[in-house]
Amino acid sequence: MVAFLRWAGSIVAGTLNGLIKFTLAILLILIVISLFAMARGDKMPGSMVLSIDLRKDVADSRPGKYSFGARAPTVLDIVLGLDAAERDPRVKGVFLRLGTGALSVAEAEEIGAALKRFRASGKFVIAHAQGFDGAGLGDYVTATAADQIWMQPKSSFAAAGVGGGEFFVRGLLDKIKAEPQIAKRSEYKSAADMFMESSMTKEDREQLQELMKSTYDAAVNTAAADRKISRAAMVAALDASPQFTEDAKAKKLIDQIGFDDDALGAALNKAGGDAQAITLSQFLGAKVASAYGSGPHIALVQASGEIVEGSTGGGPFDNSSVIAGDDMAHAIREATADKDVKAIILRVDSPGGSVAASDQILDAVKKAQAAGKPVVVSMGGVAASGGYYISLSANKIVAHPATITGSIGVLTGKVSIGNTLGLVGVKGELVGVGKNALMNSDLAPYTPEQWAALNAEADGIYADFTKKVAEGRKLPLAKVQEVARGRVWTGADAKERGLVDKLGGFWDAADVAKRLAGVPAGDRVRFKLYPRQKGFLETVSDWLNGDDDEVQAIENFKTLMTSPVISHTAHAVRQAPRAGIELRAANLPE
Repeated sequence: MVAFLRWAGSIVAGTLNGLIKFTLAILLILIVISLFAMARGDKMPGSMVLSIDLRKDVADSRPGKYSFGARAPTVLDIVLGLDAAERDPRVKGVFLRLGTGALSVAEAEEIGAALKRFRASGKFVIAHAQGFDGAGLGDYVTATAADQIWMQPKSSFAAAGVGGGEFFVRGLLDKIKAEPQIAKRSEYKSAADMFMESSMTKEDREQLQELMKSTYDAAVNTAAADRKISRAAMVAALDASPQFTEDAKAKKLIDQIGFDDDALGAALNKAGGDAQAITLSQFLGAKVASAYGSGPHIALVQASGEIVEGSTGGGPFDNSSVIAGDDMAHAIREATADKDVKAIILRVDSPGGSVAASDQILDAVKKAQAAGKPVVVSMGGVAASGGYYISLSANKIVAHPATITGSIGVLTGKVSIGNTLGLVGVKGELVGVGKNALMNSDLAPYTPEQWAALNAEADGIYADFTKKVAEGRKLPLAKVQEVARGRVWTGADAKERGLVDKLGGFWDAADVAKRLAGVPAGDRVRFKLYPRQKGFLETVSDWLNGDDDEVQAIENFKTLMTSPVISHTAHAVRQAPRAGIELRAANLPE
């Protein structure tokens, strides 16, 4: 046993030493690589076409974390990258690949606007689709921003409209004796209807129908204008889907028929000379920075994902895509404290989440405004519920026509499964001290008193939410109560109701921020990114300083090794007799 413990201890010590040496070696290698890279320049070709692949889901934005290797560009990466490419004389054009149905209409509006801005500088965009596979319109609307749309021969053009559906599991819950108890404020707050209802409510059907109609109108109007055909002709052409490539070309939905290499060849020929295709990720990688552009500083705070309490930790292997309350509030506070920052753009793409974290972020926004920093919200594809909550105090809110926003409401409750367990021979029992200590247990339903308390809590949060909207948007409370009720709106409909100030994308929000900051309209600005982009060395330093789960695991191991059982065992091993002569005193106090 003694020999085994000695052997195990040597293995643990050797492993930890090896990890430390490996980390130091990686650091040294990266330092050398960085020095060589700085000496050699960005190594981009003298003439290039940027290749952007949009055939997988595209995140709106991400926190400023170090990424190992090339990372998939976000919507904001594309927007800012195209701005940099517009000013880089080596970039002649863009080759776009899409068609899998990965893009929403709101994302199409943002990326399409960036492509048109790029084209306005005298450069070109060629889009290629092997097919437009989904019935949704996001990919096609994005493609219409290009100079030319290519499609592979005899492929499917399925883009047709906007639609969707919902599942309802109340019948299943009844069969397995599970009891859903969820309080919602108010009748349009439908996220939990799948548990509480057996079919779509009248209110939910109404809001979804209006949401889809508004999104469809925005998409069709944009596509018709870009393709230079009438709205009626565009509607008729889309109504003919699914159809083949050749049919789409006859209806002027696309321009050319060919494979991807044919379209890329056309792009390279148009660029001229010895132009090369370079991915946007490669281009961005050669321009890694914590700021973009030049001139007065405007902070760009990126908030994308579900809103949660606490911090993500930010370790080198942390790929979380959430808005952590501590991290986001800290980012806004950093931007507020930066004397060079003249205004803040808060980019929001979130379906909401924690009330406490949302309130924490809203407080940071209000304090930034109180410190004299104008805050402009630029909404991405979704800025609803908590996503709207963190936006409501902004000096101005800019949203796309197809942004999903609003959902000013509250959900709270649970599904109790105590009776369900009995169906499979499992029994759960509870023990608690305090009248409501077990109120949130999944094993038992709420008592009548607890259900009343839960509803009172929902009423209080809803009243606070609507009051803050009224104050932030400078609207009568009665009007807010009318447009709230948990209802989702498109950006276009939200603007009509005073929930949004302006329709547009990131660059429209930037223009508003410039005006509020007193920057002349024609002047460029420098966007400083928050949360701040961390390099590899800083990320590893944070990691080794105990900022994430990996270090927590090491701390847990340390706690285990210093526990009484392990300590006494180790002490016994140290005191055990060993072969040979030793100059060691035994049994000394420690």
